[in-house]
Amino acid sequence: MNILTVFQQGDAVLITVFMLLILMSVLTWYLIIVRGAQTWRLRRANREAESLLWGAPNWQQAEDSLRHSQSQFANLARAGIDSLKQYQSQAGRALGQACGVDEFLTRAIRKVLAQENARQEAGLTVLASIGSTAPFIGLFGTVWGIYHALVNIGHAGQMSIGAVAGPIGEALVATAAGLAAAIPAVLAYNALTRAQRVMSQELDYFAHDLHSQLLTQSGDGHGVR
Repeated sequence: MNILTVFQQGDAVLITVFMLLILMSVLTWYLIIVRGAQTWRLRRANREAESLLWGAPNWQQAEDSLRHSQSQFANLARAGIDSLKQYQSQAGRALGQACGVDEFLTRAIRKVLAQENARQEAGLTVLASIGSTAPFIGLFGTVWGIYHALVNIGHAGQMSIGAVAGPIGEALVATAAGLAAAIPAVLAYNALTRAQRVMSQELDYFAHDLHSQLLTQSGDGHGVR
């Protein structure tokens, strides 16, 4: 069976279905490669940033060592350090009197935490949509192809197995194409969702430790230096 026959003999609807499924498959593998590599790099960068932060002798050196890091932990640490500096610089003004340092730090860290979690969810909706719709798009292409194959066979007056098997077999390829696009998308969605959940938990733990350390630093009378 030559799949090119579908494009040579199929009508506009069937060709559109196959083109859509091919596009879905390409997009799925693109997201798998890009998001997989991104997740691996982020987890490695987070470990490095955590080691640099807690290994630094003071907050100023920690901030300097994380200056060029694009990891999630580094973004959280910079936000926490900057917010504490801002609070301390405004301590005698209305901003410093508006709320306590605990709430001020919590707001700043929580904002960056939400942004990092949202960034990690990019592409997951696309994979979920492909995984749930591709089989039905393929099934629609199969039904459409079989219908037109039977109509053409009826007009030709040929009812032999040889006359039926070819067109119907080519139409059934649409179902296989739908599954070929959906299965990797579902597997990738499950794997990336689990990885995102683990990284979100790690971010929560780190944010809690960072908040506690900064809060302790703010209460010892020395500030961030």
